[in-house]
Amino acid sequence: MLKLYHHPFSPESRFVRLALGEYGIPFECQTEYPWARRREFLMMNPAGTLPVLKENDGPAVSGPTVIMEYLDETRGYAIPNRRLLPDHPEARAETRRLVSWFLQKFLSEVIGYIVQERIYKQEMPDSQGGGQPDSSVLRVARVNMLNHLRYIGYLAATRKWLAGDRLSFADLAAASLLSCADYLGEVPWSEDENVKSWYARMKSRPSFRPILADKMLGMPASRTYADLDF
Repeated sequence: MLKLYHHPFSPESRFVRLALGEYGIPFECQTEYPWARRREFLMMNPAGTLPVLKENDGPAVSGPTVIMEYLDETRGYAIPNRRLLPDHPEARAETRRLVSWFLQKFLSEVIGYIVQERIYKQEMPDSQGGGQPDSSVLRVARVNMLNHLRYIGYLAATRKWLAGDRLSFADLAAASLLSCADYLGEVPWSEDENVKSWYARMKSRPSFRPILADKMLGMPASRTYADLDF
């Protein structure tokens, strides 16, 4: 049995949850608060970051892209019709490029700020950086959001899926990040109909159902979050 150490609103953790769902792999989750630096968790991943995947008594697999490669090598190759990393080297390179773009650039310029300020800081004790959101940080993230939506819109308008003709890890990466912002009502969907249409397809997939069921205590989801038709 696979066990995923995650936080429900960690975008990187959601990426792995979607991948596991697409592959139909049973798994259990354990919520981890990385700022708590729990000793047992640090023994698995000294970096103290999420997500971490454990399979039975095997070693911990840490980090979203490392887990992505692990799932492709241990499961994806056996189901070519549903493989999330394409067979062709050029298509694989493009998928990896976009996964990196979303999980690094989009996360660091937009979604990381939004999740940190509006979710994590509400759960963290003051001694560890908790408190009220910083409006100036959120203002920058919201401006940056528009540029990233335009790029996703361009990809969605010129391809069947973000990386090409088939659903891939790239779609899961982008959708996992947008889902966190959408819960908080931080995605201006009216800015790009191509993004909106692509995301509607994504959140209609069975793998998305557990994501749409996530709840934050004292912070209800936005109106659009679980609405498959917006």
